[in-house]
Amino acid sequence: MRLLLIAYEFPPSPSPQSLRWAYLCRELHRLGHEVHVLTIDLGGSTPGLPQLPDGVTVHRTYAGHVRGLVARRRRHRERGRNAESAVATARPPARASRSGWKQKLSSLLQRLAEFVWFPDLRGEWLPIGRARLDALLEHVRPDVVVSSHEPATTLELGLRARAAGFRWIADLADPVLAPYTPSRWRARAQRVEAEVCRRAEHVLVTTPSARDVLRERHGHTAPISVLTQGFEDVGELTDVCPVEFDTRRLELLYTGSFYAFRSADALLQAVIDTPGVRLNIATVHAPDALLEAIDRHPDRIRLLGFLPHRAAIATQREADVLVNLANRDAMQVPGKCYEYLGAGRPILHLGDAPGDAVAALVRGKQRGWVAASDADSIATCLRELVVRKNAGTLAAELSLGIDEVAEFGWSRLAARLDVLLRSQNA
Repeated sequence: MRLLLIAYEFPPSPSPQSLRWAYLCRELHRLGHEVHVLTIDLGGSTPGLPQLPDGVTVHRTYAGHVRGLVARRRRHRERGRNAESAVATARPPARASRSGWKQKLSSLLQRLAEFVWFPDLRGEWLPIGRARLDALLEHVRPDVVVSSHEPATTLELGLRARAAGFRWIADLADPVLAPYTPSRWRARAQRVEAEVCRRAEHVLVTTPSARDVLRERHGHTAPISVLTQGFEDVGELTDVCPVEFDTRRLELLYTGSFYAFRSADALLQAVIDTPGVRLNIATVHAPDALLEAIDRHPDRIRLLGFLPHRAAIATQREADVLVNLANRDAMQVPGKCYEYLGAGRPILHLGDAPGDAVAALVRGKQRGWVAASDADSIATCLRELVVRKNAGTLAAELSLGIDEVAEFGWSRLAARLDVLLRSQNA
């Protein structure tokens, strides 16, 4: 089959949705599909992302005036780094810095953009993507068009393809109308979401809770299937862990971002209060509170900085315990949780609110432990884990084999998607 994926987030973007479709495109190509991707020119490259086969054709477009400027700056910085690396000797990673004026200015511009473009700055791509989509529909003549949300811009383009008579699948992942949707865009987000559920031939989401929310809001319109995030199959992994862990203490690892709805404050305090524990954090942007905690307790908290995606996966497979922080919206399951499942290491999930999908997954698959997200509860759990680590029984009660979670491997997920695609084309 000939597929056209509309994906604003696509490599070199390292976002979870970008990783999702990088892996799925690779696997769908292996299953015999001709895959085309309509995306933006983000500029530069990001190391450690999945390698796309030559047979996946990527059609890049200008992202708009603001993101286009960012792309030019990325290319300029990358040329400078390449020139420097040609003569530089090996050196340790740069220490993450506190929030500077550039980062604050960027955040301000992002907030201002929400007043101009729907759903955010990425909406500036809509007219550019629309023109290129029309040309690709005429030239490629895809059997099925797929929209990868977020942003909702890709869904608006998918609706355009559907109006032109093409089969269309909407990969919503999460609902368009979400708790973080700006108030000025909530009505439009709800309209787009309703139209997608009415006009798409099939809708994909990443959790049963998201499916239930869409059905409650819009009734039984388009069929809705759950296609979770996934993990790289063991046979594909050749990367070596770049981090050295101390076998004499309990080594925790968190790989991911921090947000207002995903705080590490309680975890940091619990680690500081528990002897024999070290928390390792791989993240791009470290909050000031984290950097201050590291300054005070460098023996308890170690910042690894940015780890390329595949290096992060290799590091996950060597840590004692992988830490996940619950989102404020308990029905969301961060993509890294599935990476954690594939790592074959114990998971400590912090958060146990009603409907917490990650807590249910960790318990149901016997992949680790769940603790309330307050410092005392976390410290109590950590003390017990230190005892188990010292006794050599850390994972004695767990089921950490790959076979138990094989359904979440990217090849398995792509095989399910393949069946769905072929049924849509029947």
